[in-house]
Amino acid sequence: MTLKQDAAVTPPPQSPLAKLHHWLIEPREYERQEQRRGRRFAFECLIPRQTALVVIDMIPFFVAESGYCRGIVANIERIADPLRDAGGLISWVVPGAVQPHPGLAEEFYGKDVAELFRMSGGEGPVAQRIWQGLHRAVDDLFLEKFAYSAFFPGACDLPGILRERGIDTVIITGTLTNICCESSARDAFASGFRVIFVADATAARRDQDHNASLHNIYRSFGDVRSADEVVGLIRQQE
Repeated sequence: MTLKQDAAVTPPPQSPLAKLHHWLIEPREYERQEQRRGRRFAFECLIPRQTALVVIDMIPFFVAESGYCRGIVANIERIADPLRDAGGLISWVVPGAVQPHPGLAEEFYGKDVAELFRMSGGEGPVAQRIWQGLHRAVDDLFLEKFAYSAFFPGACDLPGILRERGIDTVIITGTLTNICCESSARDAFASGFRVIFVADATAARRDQDHNASLHNIYRSFGDVRSADEVVGLIRQQE
């Protein structure tokens, strides 16, 4: 069952063209990991029922004026559909309006920008705050986070819920690659989850920002895969 779309997230009349980053992992990085562990990817299989797709901050504030964010919508959907069908969990995470350190945020960003970011996730039920082009189902998980990372201790209920459900693998998608997605991947790995970071289902502002994060993730925190590869991992279990 698909949830009702919220008319408040209708795209503006003139929308940026959807596009994907020109992403890469340098050959020497693949070689480094192959020498370390004898294979290119740490996680060569997954169990769908023990896997969660984590979709980070795909909300109008970020997606409406970003061609890169619009470009990843289809790939997020391509992963979500077979994972749902195979018994996996789809988790939608958006920024919450509660700022745990408001004074620090105002000092760092300035008062106006801090307030803009604080309210970026919108109001009302989380399911209705997701970008309209993404299909949500009633069995999906909808959560707010109160830090960049969805896995920072005390900032989001996601890690505890995943553990309660026996989930050990997270597939990271969404935006921004180099801020909330990378922060979530780092903390997820540090919290004991197997991390798969989807290179063409995450979006930054620039290719260089995106690729710098992919380098960091692949070297130290998780596998970096394409959407096609992730779908293949899910369907291996069919």
